[in-house]
Amino acid sequence: MCQDCGCSITRHDHSLSPSQAHVDDNIATNPQLNDKKTLSVIHKILDKNDLEAQHNRKHFEAQSVTAFNLMSSPGSGKTTLLEHLHLHTDLNYAVIEGDLETSRDADRLKAKGIDAFQIQTGAACHLDAFMVHSALHHIDLKPLDICFVENVGNLVCPASYDVGTHKNIVLLSVPEGDDKIEKYPVMFRRADVVLITKADLMPHFDFSIAESKAQLKKLNPNVELIEVSVKDSQSLEKVANWLATNLGGAA
Repeated sequence: MCQDCGCSITRHDHSLSPSQAHVDDNIATNPQLNDKKTLSVIHKILDKNDLEAQHNRKHFEAQSVTAFNLMSSPGSGKTTLLEHLHLHTDLNYAVIEGDLETSRDADRLKAKGIDAFQIQTGAACHLDAFMVHSALHHIDLKPLDICFVENVGNLVCPASYDVGTHKNIVLLSVPEGDDKIEKYPVMFRRADVVLITKADLMPHFDFSIAESKAQLKKLNPNVELIEVSVKDSQSLEKVANWLATNLGGAA
């Protein structure tokens, strides 16, 4: 459990089917899920966060900006994608960056002429709505079509926190393996699109697109999947087209 917020404990999702919600009796579960006091504290934290997230969305919508939450494990290529994407779209975007330490990712984007603001979370393994709200005071939304929130690299905790964006983009790189979808279902269940990044490495890894699609279909039947390589202009154009199609989309 995250030492700061207990973000690995999430509220029960009543929308899940019995097959999706099934837990193997032979697998140990988190004992804190049965601790009413702990759950009460976590739910209060999440409720306050959700209210701030709604406030953030109003900020974006007041300026006709669509916000996208980028989530993935470390090294999947979130920043690299944003470095290259501006060459394939006329949409103006800025980026709110989240990392435990350093401003390296924001510096990389600024070097490409992309407005970016870095949030250093310290020990926190995800961004929350309050952190994003503070960053909004450093981003000029008026000229933008899109604001990306590049979350801390983590396939667990960011999925539990609404930061005030409209859509969720989840990246999975080929070197990570196609088993991650099934192993981290909450993240992929909440995705609006899944980008399989570093697709040019497919011949060198045991990664199955067919298996990825099958796993996603079970978790999230309506989610889109796009294979992406920054070396392939056509794949980046597909991402740009998806973004353009989803401008103004509701959360």
